[in-house]
Amino acid sequence: MNAAELPLSADDIYDAQRRLRGVAASTPVLSHPALDEIAGRSVVCKAEALQRTGSFKFRGAYNALAALSPRKRRRGVIGASSGNHAQALALAGQLLSVPVTVVVPHDAPQGKVDGARSLGAEIVAYHRQRDDRDAIVSRLAADQGLAVVPSANALAVMAGAGTAALELLWQAPVLTTILVPVGGGGLAAGTAVAAKHINPHIKVIGVEPETAADTAASLHAKRIAELPAVPDTIADGLRHTTPAALPWEINKTLLDDVITVTDAQIVQAMGWAFKHLKVVTEPSGAVALAALAGLDRQPGPVGVILSGGSVDLDAFHRLVSTPPPRKEPALA
Repeated sequence: MNAAELPLSADDIYDAQRRLRGVAASTPVLSHPALDEIAGRSVVCKAEALQRTGSFKFRGAYNALAALSPRKRRRGVIGASSGNHAQALALAGQLLSVPVTVVVPHDAPQGKVDGARSLGAEIVAYHRQRDDRDAIVSRLAADQGLAVVPSANALAVMAGAGTAALELLWQAPVLTTILVPVGGGGLAAGTAVAAKHINPHIKVIGVEPETAADTAASLHAKRIAELPAVPDTIADGLRHTTPAALPWEINKTLLDDVITVTDAQIVQAMGWAFKHLKVVTEPSGAVALAALAGLDRQPGPVGVILSGGSVDLDAFHRLVSTPPPRKEPALA
Protein backbone atom coordinates (compact mmCIF):
# COMPACT_ATOMS: atom_id res chain seq x y z
CA MET A 1 0.00 0.00 0.00
CA ASN A 2 1.46 3.37 -0.99
CA ALA A 3 0.77 6.74 0.62
CA ALA A 4 -1.99 7.55 -1.87
CA GLU A 5 -3.94 4.45 -0.76
CA LEU A 6 -3.75 5.16 2.98
CA PRO A 7 -6.94 6.30 4.76
CA LEU A 8 -5.21 9.47 6.06
CA SER A 9 -3.39 12.02 3.89
CA ALA A 10 -1.08 14.93 4.58
CA ASP A 11 -3.83 17.24 3.30
CA ASP A 12 -6.07 16.00 6.15
CA ILE A 13 -3.38 16.98 8.64
CA TYR A 14 -2.88 20.42 7.09
CA ASP A 15 -6.67 20.94 7.27
CA ALA A 16 -6.54 20.04 10.95
CA GLN A 17 -3.67 22.45 11.48
CA ARG A 18 -5.80 25.28 10.07
CA ARG A 19 -8.70 24.41 12.40
CA LEU A 20 -6.37 24.30 15.39
CA ARG A 21 -4.56 27.56 14.65
CA GLY A 22 -5.02 29.91 17.59
CA VAL A 23 -6.79 27.19 19.60
CA ALA A 24 -4.23 24.47 20.36
CA ALA A 25 -0.95 25.43 21.99
CA SER A 26 2.16 25.34 19.84
CA THR A 27 4.16 23.32 22.34
CA PRO A 28 7.93 23.83 22.68
CA VAL A 29 10.76 21.49 21.82
CA LEU A 30 13.21 20.95 24.67
CA SER A 31 16.68 19.46 24.88
CA HIS A 32 19.45 18.71 27.38
CA PRO A 33 23.01 17.37 27.03
CA ALA A 34 22.22 14.53 29.45
CA LEU A 35 19.60 13.14 27.06
CA ASP A 36 22.06 13.43 24.17
CA GLU A 37 24.53 11.37 26.19
CA ILE A 38 21.95 8.69 26.97
CA ALA A 39 20.96 8.34 23.31
CA GLY A 40 24.43 8.82 21.84
CA ARG A 41 22.93 11.40 19.48
CA SER A 42 21.19 14.76 19.61
CA VAL A 43 17.69 14.62 21.19
CA VAL A 44 14.80 17.08 21.02
CA CYS A 45 11.54 16.49 22.90
CA LYS A 46 8.15 17.78 21.77
CA ALA A 47 6.46 18.74 25.05
CA GLU A 48 2.83 17.81 24.39
CA ALA A 49 2.51 17.44 28.16
CA LEU A 50 2.16 21.24 28.01
CA GLN A 51 -0.74 21.08 25.55
CA ARG A 52 -4.23 22.17 26.64
CA THR A 53 -5.75 19.57 29.02
CA GLY A 54 -2.24 18.15 29.42
CA SER A 55 -1.86 15.94 26.36
CA PHE A 56 -1.77 15.76 22.56
CA LYS A 57 -5.34 14.44 22.66
CA PHE A 58 -6.77 17.95 22.54
CA ARG A 59 -5.55 18.29 18.95
CA GLY A 60 -7.58 15.35 17.67
CA ALA A 61 -10.64 15.97 19.82
CA TYR A 62 -10.99 19.61 18.79
CA ASN A 63 -10.40 18.83 15.11
CA ALA A 64 -13.04 16.09 15.17
CA LEU A 65 -15.68 18.30 16.82
CA ALA A 66 -14.86 21.30 14.64
CA ALA A 67 -15.35 19.15 11.53
CA LEU A 68 -18.88 18.04 12.56
CA SER A 69 -21.97 19.44 10.91
CA PRO A 70 -24.00 21.99 12.94
CA ARG A 71 -26.76 19.41 13.45
CA LYS A 72 -24.39 16.82 14.90
CA ARG A 73 -22.81 19.43 17.16
CA ARG A 74 -26.21 20.30 18.60
CA ARG A 75 -26.99 16.64 19.34
CA GLY A 76 -23.66 16.06 21.05
CA VAL A 77 -20.84 13.53 20.97
CA ILE A 78 -19.70 10.49 22.92
CA GLY A 79 -16.29 8.87 23.27
CA ALA A 80 -14.51 6.28 25.40
CA SER A 81 -11.30 7.08 27.22
CA SER A 82 -9.07 6.24 30.16
CA GLY A 83 -8.80 9.96 30.82
CA ASN A 84 -6.86 12.14 28.39
CA HIS A 85 -9.28 11.87 25.47
CA ALA A 86 -12.11 12.45 27.95
CA GLN A 87 -10.59 15.74 29.11
CA ALA A 88 -9.77 16.75 25.54
CA LEU A 89 -13.32 16.06 24.34
CA ALA A 90 -14.73 17.95 27.31
CA LEU A 91 -12.69 21.09 26.61
CA ALA A 92 -13.34 20.92 22.87
CA GLY A 93 -17.04 20.57 23.61
CA GLN A 94 -16.95 23.54 25.97
CA LEU A 95 -15.17 25.71 23.38
CA LEU A 96 -17.52 24.70 20.55
CA SER A 97 -20.75 24.43 22.62
CA VAL A 98 -21.07 20.68 21.97
CA PRO A 99 -22.54 18.41 24.69
CA VAL A 100 -20.03 15.67 25.56
CA THR A 101 -20.47 12.23 27.16
CA VAL A 102 -17.42 10.11 27.97
CA VAL A 103 -17.33 6.42 28.90
CA VAL A 104 -14.42 5.76 31.27
CA PRO A 105 -13.05 2.59 32.90
CA HIS A 106 -13.66 2.08 36.60
CA ASP A 107 -9.92 2.29 37.31
CA ALA A 108 -9.21 5.46 35.32
CA PRO A 109 -7.08 7.99 37.24
CA GLN A 110 -9.49 10.05 39.32
CA GLY A 111 -7.76 13.31 38.46
CA LYS A 112 -8.42 12.76 34.75
CA VAL A 113 -12.07 11.86 35.36
CA ASP A 114 -12.56 14.88 37.61
CA GLY A 115 -10.91 17.06 35.00
CA ALA A 116 -13.36 15.95 32.30
CA ARG A 117 -16.33 16.39 34.63
CA SER A 118 -15.21 19.90 35.63
CA LEU A 119 -15.17 20.86 31.95
CA GLY A 120 -18.81 19.84 31.58
CA ALA A 121 -18.63 16.25 30.35
CA GLU A 122 -21.15 13.66 31.48
CA ILE A 123 -19.28 10.64 32.85
CA VAL A 124 -20.40 7.02 32.37
CA ALA A 125 -18.22 4.41 34.10
CA TYR A 126 -17.69 0.79 33.06
CA HIS A 127 -15.65 -2.15 34.40
CA ARG A 128 -12.70 -3.13 32.18
CA GLN A 129 -12.94 -6.84 32.93
CA ARG A 130 -16.74 -7.24 32.98
CA ASP A 131 -18.23 -4.73 30.54
CA ASP A 132 -18.08 -4.24 26.79
CA ARG A 133 -16.99 -0.63 26.41
CA ASP A 134 -17.75 -0.37 22.71
CA ALA A 135 -21.23 -1.83 23.20
CA ILE A 136 -21.95 0.80 25.87
CA VAL A 137 -20.80 3.59 23.55
CA SER A 138 -22.86 2.24 20.65
CA ARG A 139 -26.00 1.89 22.75
CA LEU A 140 -25.79 5.38 24.21
CA ALA A 141 -24.99 6.87 20.81
CA ALA A 142 -28.04 5.20 19.25
CA ASP A 143 -30.37 6.02 22.14
CA GLN A 144 -29.40 9.69 22.33
CA GLY A 145 -28.43 10.41 18.71
CA LEU A 146 -24.81 11.18 19.62
CA ALA A 147 -21.87 11.23 17.20
CA VAL A 148 -19.11 8.85 18.25
CA VAL A 149 -15.62 10.38 18.50
CA PRO A 150 -13.12 7.58 19.24
CA SER A 151 -9.79 8.29 20.90
CA ALA A 152 -7.83 6.92 17.92
CA ASN A 153 -10.02 5.16 15.35
CA ALA A 154 -11.19 8.23 13.42
CA LEU A 155 -9.57 10.13 10.57
CA ALA A 156 -10.21 13.57 12.09
CA VAL A 157 -8.67 12.46 15.40
CA MET A 158 -5.57 11.04 13.70
CA ALA A 159 -5.24 14.17 11.57
CA GLY A 160 -5.35 16.39 14.64
CA ALA A 161 -2.74 14.25 16.36
CA GLY A 162 -0.51 14.51 13.29
CA THR A 163 -0.25 18.27 13.69
CA ALA A 164 2.16 17.73 16.59
CA ALA A 165 4.62 16.12 14.15
CA LEU A 166 4.16 18.97 11.66
CA GLU A 167 5.14 21.42 14.39
CA LEU A 168 8.02 19.26 15.56
CA LEU A 169 9.54 19.09 12.08
CA TRP A 170 9.10 22.83 11.63
CA GLN A 171 10.86 23.41 14.95
CA ALA A 172 13.56 20.77 14.33
CA PRO A 173 13.73 20.18 10.56
CA VAL A 174 16.86 18.01 10.52
CA LEU A 175 15.49 15.07 12.53
CA THR A 176 16.33 11.62 11.18
CA THR A 177 14.16 9.65 13.65
CA ILE A 178 10.99 10.25 15.65
CA LEU A 179 10.02 8.17 18.69
CA VAL A 180 6.27 8.14 19.34
CA PRO A 181 4.15 6.25 21.90
CA VAL A 182 1.64 3.71 20.60
CA GLY A 183 -1.67 2.94 22.29
CA GLY A 184 -4.65 2.81 19.97
CA GLY A 185 -2.22 4.01 17.33
CA GLY A 186 -3.75 7.35 16.32
CA LEU A 187 -0.80 9.52 17.35
CA ALA A 188 1.68 7.14 15.71
CA ALA A 189 -0.37 7.07 12.50
CA GLY A 190 -0.73 10.86 12.32
CA THR A 191 2.96 11.29 13.11
CA ALA A 192 4.01 8.80 10.44
CA VAL A 193 1.87 10.38 7.71
CA ALA A 194 3.04 13.90 8.53
CA ALA A 195 6.70 12.98 8.93
CA LYS A 196 6.96 10.80 5.82
CA HIS A 197 5.25 13.51 3.78
CA ILE A 198 7.87 16.07 4.84
CA ASN A 199 10.83 13.67 4.70
CA PRO A 200 10.28 10.22 3.12
CA HIS A 201 13.58 9.01 4.59
CA ILE A 202 12.84 9.83 8.24
CA LYS A 203 12.38 6.86 10.57
CA VAL A 204 9.23 6.78 12.69
CA ILE A 205 9.52 4.28 15.54
CA GLY A 206 6.62 3.38 17.79
CA VAL A 207 7.17 2.61 21.47
CA GLU A 208 4.91 0.43 23.65
CA PRO A 209 5.04 -0.94 27.21
CA GLU A 210 6.36 -4.49 27.00
CA THR A 211 3.20 -5.86 28.64
CA ALA A 212 0.93 -3.90 26.25
CA ALA A 213 2.70 -4.58 22.97
CA ASP A 214 -0.39 -5.26 20.84
CA THR A 215 0.90 -3.31 17.83
CA ALA A 216 4.29 -5.05 17.99
CA ALA A 217 2.50 -8.41 18.15
CA SER A 218 0.31 -7.42 15.22
CA LEU A 219 3.30 -6.40 13.09
CA HIS A 220 4.96 -9.72 13.90
CA ALA A 221 1.78 -11.63 12.95
CA LYS A 222 1.17 -9.37 9.90
CA ARG A 223 -2.44 -8.96 11.01
CA ILE A 224 -4.29 -7.40 13.93
CA ALA A 225 -3.45 -9.46 17.01
CA GLU A 226 -5.29 -9.35 20.32
CA LEU A 227 -3.66 -9.66 23.72
CA PRO A 228 -5.31 -12.25 25.99
CA ALA A 229 -6.18 -9.77 28.76
CA VAL A 230 -6.13 -6.07 29.60
CA PRO A 231 -2.41 -5.30 30.00
CA ASP A 232 -0.90 -4.65 33.41
CA THR A 233 1.23 -1.52 33.05
CA ILE A 234 1.56 1.81 34.80
CA ALA A 235 0.99 3.48 31.39
CA ASP A 236 -2.79 3.60 31.84
CA GLY A 237 -3.38 5.37 28.52
CA LEU A 238 -1.73 2.53 26.58
CA ARG A 239 -3.56 -0.46 28.06
CA HIS A 240 -4.96 -1.64 24.74
CA THR A 241 -5.52 -5.28 23.85
CA THR A 242 -5.56 -4.66 20.09
CA PRO A 243 -4.67 -1.81 17.71
CA ALA A 244 -7.49 0.36 16.39
CA ALA A 245 -8.39 -0.60 12.82
CA LEU A 246 -7.80 2.68 10.95
CA PRO A 247 -4.46 3.52 12.62
CA TRP A 248 -3.36 -0.07 12.02
CA GLU A 249 -3.81 0.35 8.26
CA ILE A 250 -1.34 3.22 8.41
CA ASN A 251 1.08 1.96 11.04
CA LYS A 252 1.62 -1.44 9.43
CA THR A 253 2.78 0.42 6.31
CA LEU A 254 4.61 3.49 7.58
CA LEU A 255 6.13 2.64 10.97
CA ASP A 256 9.74 1.59 10.60
CA ASP A 257 9.71 -0.37 13.86
CA VAL A 258 7.91 -0.80 17.17
CA ILE A 259 10.03 -1.32 20.29
CA THR A 260 9.03 -2.00 23.88
CA VAL A 261 10.03 -0.65 27.28
CA THR A 262 9.45 -1.80 30.85
CA ASP A 263 7.54 0.02 33.57
CA ALA A 264 10.85 0.63 35.35
CA GLN A 265 12.25 2.29 32.23
CA ILE A 266 9.09 4.41 31.92
CA VAL A 267 9.45 5.68 35.48
CA GLN A 268 13.12 6.41 34.89
CA ALA A 269 12.14 8.46 31.83
CA MET A 270 9.63 10.41 33.93
CA GLY A 271 12.55 11.30 36.16
CA TRP A 272 14.67 12.35 33.19
CA ALA A 273 11.93 14.65 31.89
CA PHE A 274 11.50 16.26 35.28
CA LYS A 275 15.19 16.58 36.10
CA HIS A 276 16.54 17.68 32.73
CA LEU A 277 13.58 19.31 30.97
CA LYS A 278 11.53 20.52 33.96
CA VAL A 279 8.45 18.82 32.47
CA VAL A 280 6.08 16.57 34.42
CA THR A 281 4.99 13.56 32.36
CA GLU A 282 2.52 10.82 33.11
CA PRO A 283 3.72 7.24 32.49
CA SER A 284 2.07 7.03 29.05
CA GLY A 285 3.61 10.38 28.16
CA ALA A 286 7.14 9.23 28.97
CA VAL A 287 7.05 5.94 27.05
CA ALA A 288 8.82 7.26 23.95
CA LEU A 289 11.52 8.91 26.05
CA ALA A 290 12.08 5.60 27.85
CA ALA A 291 13.29 4.09 24.58
CA LEU A 292 16.28 6.45 24.28
CA ALA A 293 18.81 4.22 26.03
CA GLY A 294 18.06 1.26 23.76
CA LEU A 295 17.98 3.23 20.53
CA ASP A 296 20.52 2.41 17.85
CA ARG A 297 23.51 4.76 17.72
CA GLN A 298 22.94 5.86 14.14
CA PRO A 299 23.92 9.43 13.26
CA GLY A 300 21.35 12.17 13.16
CA PRO A 301 19.11 13.85 15.73
CA VAL A 302 16.09 12.08 17.18
CA GLY A 303 12.76 13.65 18.14
CA VAL A 304 10.73 12.34 21.06
CA ILE A 305 7.05 13.06 21.59
CA LEU A 306 6.27 13.56 25.29
CA SER A 307 2.60 12.90 24.73
CA GLY A 308 1.01 13.79 28.06
CA GLY A 309 1.40 15.05 31.59
CA SER A 310 -1.95 14.29 33.21
CA VAL A 311 -0.74 12.87 36.50
CA ASP A 312 -1.53 14.07 39.99
CA LEU A 313 1.23 15.15 42.35
CA ASP A 314 0.89 12.21 44.75
CA ALA A 315 1.04 9.62 41.96
CA PHE A 316 4.03 11.31 40.32
CA HIS A 317 5.94 11.51 43.59
CA ARG A 318 5.11 7.91 44.47
CA LEU A 319 6.29 6.61 41.10
CA VAL A 320 9.55 8.50 40.81
CA SER A 321 10.50 7.98 44.46
CA THR A 322 9.57 4.28 44.61
CA PRO A 323 9.71 2.96 41.04
CA PRO A 324 8.55 -0.54 40.04
CA PRO A 325 11.06 -3.36 40.64
CA ARG A 326 13.63 -3.59 37.86
CA LYS A 327 13.49 -6.58 35.57
CA GLU A 328 16.41 -5.41 33.47
CA PRO A 329 19.90 -3.99 34.06
CA ALA A 330 20.01 -0.44 35.30
CA LEU A 331 20.21 2.11 32.51
CA ALA A 332 22.90 4.72 32.22
